[in-house]
Amino acid sequence: MKKIYTLFVLTLMIFSSCEKVVDIDVPSIEPKLIIDASFEVYFDETPISAKNVVKLTESADYFDEIIPVVSNATVFLTNLSDNTIISFVDSNADGNYEPDTDFIPADNIEYELTVIHNNETYKGKATKIKSTRIIDVEQGDETLFSGNEVEISVKIQDEKNIENYYFFDFQNNNYSVIEDRFFDGQEYEVPNFYSEDDIILPTAVNIRMLGISKEYFTYLRILIGQSGQNGGGPFETVPTSLLGNMINTTNENNFPLGYFHIAETDTFAIFLEEIDE
Repeated sequence: MKKIYTLFVLTLMIFSSCEKVVDIDVPSIEPKLIIDASFEVYFDETPISAKNVVKLTESADYFDEIIPVVSNATVFLTNLSDNTIISFVDSNADGNYEPDTDFIPADNIEYELTVIHNNETYKGKATKIKSTRIIDVEQGDETLFSGNEVEISVKIQDEKNIENYYFFDFQNNNYSVIEDRFFDGQEYEVPNFYSEDDIILPTAVNIRMLGISKEYFTYLRILIGQSGQNGGGPFETVPTSLLGNMINTTNENNFPLGYFHIAETDTFAIFLEEIDE
């Protein structure tokens, strides 16, 4: 037994003496323009309001901690029914472009977004997607694996005989996308769980629900699956070359990343508390 122990110690010493730091060269890639164009119409407010933002960044190498913002682009929106144009400006030079005038996307109107950057033109089209209202939000007492999660249940009333897709933002990088294939026209409860690391109780949580297209639903489902629910969330950077609905009309090989969508949006605030067991 003593000989075996001595041999084990000698083996550890040999491996320890051979240990060295290995530098791995990660190939650098050409940065791509990321266009995160999110137009949200808060239809349940009086008066109706909208938040229209085109966020422009560039993709970075895997180990880069800073995501470059693009603040020198030309951005505008065209109403394709009458060719009126709305210009967007980046007032704070932070890559967030907003309309230079009050603007609420109309129903049944197709809009074309144009972004010009580094002498290349990017274009994409979108129409506002309708949504339903959030009926109620409740805190539950169910848990998942660790037993430390907080359950939130969102109740909605789906519209009958219409193919609906929804995106939910529960804050703290908790996202969910669903389709109404199995609850068309019915009242439905959408569950979500916070882990203990995500939230400190008691606290207020503001939940957003967006109506989205089938194409954007597929895009988000893949993106959330690739990025996970942590590390900044799926919208901090695009992990792979996941193509959205924006195209480069100048150079098709230099395709952009990201998506342009217009969504009716509803919100609901809930105050989460500790539940006594």
